Amino acid sequence: MHRAPSASTCLPEEPGIDATRALGATRGHIRLQFLTESVALSTLGGLAGTVLGVLATLAYTAYQGWPPVIPPAAVAGGVAGTVLVADRAKEPVATWLRKHAGFEVVCRDGAGSFAQAITDAAPHVVQVADRCHLWHLLGEAAHREVLAHSACWAPLGPPIREGRRAQTTRERWQQVHDLRDQGVGLLECARRLNLALNTVKRYARHAEPDRLIRTPQYRPALVDPYREYLRKHRATDSAVLVTHLLTEIRELGYTGSANLLVRYITQGRVEADHATLSPRRTARLLLTDPARLKEEQAALREKLSAACPEMTALATQVSDFAALLTPAPGNPGRLNAWIARTRAADLPFLHSFATGLERDRAAVDAALTLPWHNGRTEGVVHKIKMLKRQTYGRAGFPLLRLRILLS
Repeated sequence: MHRAPSASTCLPEEPGIDATRALGATRGHIRLQFLTESVALSTLGGLAGTVLGVLATLAYTAYQGWPPVIPPAAVAGGVAGTVLVADRAKEPVATWLRKHAGFEVVCRDGAGSFAQAITDAAPHVVQVADRCHLWHLLGEAAHREVLAHSACWAPLGPPIREGRRAQTTRERWQQVHDLRDQGVGLLECARRLNLALNTVKRYARHAEPDRLIRTPQYRPALVDPYREYLRKHRATDSAVLVTHLLTEIRELGYTGSANLLVRYITQGRVEADHATLSPRRTARLLLTDPARLKEEQAALREKLSAACPEMTALATQVSDFAALLTPAPGNPGRLNAWIARTRAADLPFLHSFATGLERDRAAVDAALTLPWHNGRTEGVVHKIKMLKRQTYGRAGFPLLRLRILLS
């Protein structure tokens, strides 16, 4: 079989495309949406720039005592120029592909505009969805599912703070569901409750209010190394004074303040199974290969997976999809079974991810069966981003260029 050269084009993601496809939009609808958005945004930008320019001109002429003269053609040209200059990202891609004939395979992300550009410029080209981007989109969906089921795994971490915010969340959930039970639409609910439409959708989506109450996200503290010591001491003597505990752990090397220790104990982080357990860390544990986890991390992952049926289903689906990312001839059939199991589970965010896969099914099937991917390109991009962030505010482009070349 002739091995054709591949164009591994690393194109930026468009996270809104999955939501648009999930609503049933066709390619024509998506093209019209992108065109309308680009024209509208460029027009607003042109108006804002023109207004600022006019105001700056008026202020300067008033300061100098000159009569202001602003030609109407200049104002109209400022707005029209931004609309004409605004260019959709698909046009350069289509132009480049037409100039570089001979490509048979193009690896891309899930952006609909780039897929359409490739189809228009080279219909014969095999489009392959990049496996790196597929895994990234799955990770985002898994993170949202973990957030939605915080009440399941929250007992494994610091206790949830029962305060005014939690009470407000429960009251708003009750108000939204009372209106929905009366047949009131989402938009009318938002108007009556004076809430954003997306907020009302989020409250209406959950069957229980506790799923909306987020777990506290604590950063690592200086008390963390002495947590087990404090836990044992408080288990034997629950009335021990904080001053005594402070003196003892300072002898062990504690360098923090007394206020930090008091706040740490008050938050319940001493008695909790884990001092810090955020939704992002929980999602990362579910997305990591268990064989690469430490013993305590693997044990925590097992507890998180068994927290509730939804978390169990999420962990299973993540592991099964990870196995599909190793190219094999039978993966398209396995993907069908994976999508069917996802639809049967109570995982709405994973449903949206599965809908995006079905919308771009030909490219996804190619990704799961062909060896082409953008993994190395994505690695280089992330490395450049890391080097750039390390020098924010401390160096310029020459040093960044040198570091990239030397690395």
